[in-house]
Amino acid sequence: MTMYWNGCGWAWMAFMPLLWIVLTGLAVWAVVRLTHHRSDDDGSRKAETARRETPGEILDRRFASGEIDANAYDEARRRLSAHPARPG
Repeated sequence: MTMYWNGCGWAWMAFMPLLWIVLTGLAVWAVVRLTHHRSDDDGSRKAETARRETPGEILDRRFASGEIDANAYDEARRRLSAHPARPG
């Protein structure tokens, strides 16, 4: 009579492929997560050096997308023109 791992026999033989699949999936997930995290760091540095939108461009984009109506756009445009943008 042959016994595997203290008599667990077929249960362990059925469980082992599942265990290997889980461990392999975990390893792949960890590698993808670590490499993706590094690329995000590089992307954030590029985003910091990229040109930021001016208040006027933000206002134009919001009006074009329908986020604000014409009255709000005209009022904000008037206020922006009354106060020149500060550098920085």
